[in-house]
Amino acid sequence: MTSTRPAPEPDTASSASAPAAALHTGTSDPRTLIMRNLRQSGIYVAFIVIVALFAILTDGVSLSPGNITNIVLQYSYILVLAIGMVIVIIAGHIDLSVGSVVALTGAVSAVLVIQQGQPWWVGVLAALAVGVAVGAWHGFWVAYVGMPAFIVTLAGMLLFRGLTLQVLDNISLSPFPAEYQRVANGFLNGLLGGQGFDAFTLLIAALAVAGYAVSEFRTRVARIRYQQPVESFPLFVARVVLVGAVIMFFGWQLAHARGLPIVLIILAALVIGYGLVTRRTVFGRQVYAIGGNLSAAMLSGVKVRTVNFWIFVNMGFLTGVAGVIYSSRANGAQPAAGNMFELDAIAAAFIGGAAVSGGVGTVVGAMVGGLIMAVMSNGMQLMGVDQSTQSVIKGLVLLLAVAFDIYNKRRAGTSR
Repeated sequence: MTSTRPAPEPDTASSASAPAAALHTGTSDPRTLIMRNLRQSGIYVAFIVIVALFAILTDGVSLSPGNITNIVLQYSYILVLAIGMVIVIIAGHIDLSVGSVVALTGAVSAVLVIQQGQPWWVGVLAALAVGVAVGAWHGFWVAYVGMPAFIVTLAGMLLFRGLTLQVLDNISLSPFPAEYQRVANGFLNGLLGGQGFDAFTLLIAALAVAGYAVSEFRTRVARIRYQQPVESFPLFVARVVLVGAVIMFFGWQLAHARGLPIVLIILAALVIGYGLVTRRTVFGRQVYAIGGNLSAAMLSGVKVRTVNFWIFVNMGFLTGVAGVIYSSRANGAQPAAGNMFELDAIAAAFIGGAAVSGGVGTVVGAMVGGLIMAVMSNGMQLMGVDQSTQSVIKGLVLLLAVAFDIYNKRRAGTSR
């Protein structure tokens, strides 16, 4: 899936004659600004609209403290997978094996902890090690042998599902010890007190809003400095306020349920860490360069094979993390675990703004895309919608998200 098309030549004449301010002060063509702003902020608007829609359809049940907590616990492993998947997709690849690898890592952990009586942390480390080994296996074939990632990971889907059946001997294993279960089912509460709510959870939510606002402002300033297009300032402020309000509401509801889920802390650490890696490091820039224009990346001195290898090693590591979370949540390992997880992770990345051809996408966008899928699935379950209809609706949402990306590209091409 790696894109080898040459990058379009920049319009140097227009960029030289137009001052940087024209990129963000509203002096450009209004239709161009609307399309640009829609692409940058449309995913946030869509998320809020979908949340509001299901709140109405379920008479507010979808926004109850208990249900929001359940959404976090039930879909956290998909969000972890989406982080790795969006990086893979940015580089122009795909990984179809993550569901099978989630099952395998959970199976290895269960055999060690449940059957052999090893400490719970041994199972966690073993699951992570298996995930990294699988990622290295995929990375070798993709990066150094030159096979398409689609074929390699499709083979991996079958291979590691079969290994899962062998490891578990076609039976389910349970239960895990209480310490292992706390990874996906534990909470931090009561640290700062609170009358009828957990003050620590609200404090963490407030810090998250402040961190988000500062990060977005710094990103906007940097883009303006390098004369890159940004959304209009009023829309930027509105987006930050809306996201901040959503986070605080989310924290308020958690604070009135069981407190701050431990798995949410793990997920937040991964989002922050990988957000910095993709936006602030040489490795992150090289991933975007490979997906955007492979030939140009090679000519620029990017070690494409090495970067591709570590992309899949990273995907394997995150799959191991997801395997631990899922097996902890399920309190056991099953041969059929992780079924269709790869499609949910891919859908989250594309709905969150990743481009099919590579070179475009963000970790935050993948998180929002994953949350949209989570809210939709949870809302339809609360409404009693049958599974077949849920699949149809989620398929249509994914199709529309990719169609919107293609439409934007065509609009950008015709406006040159």
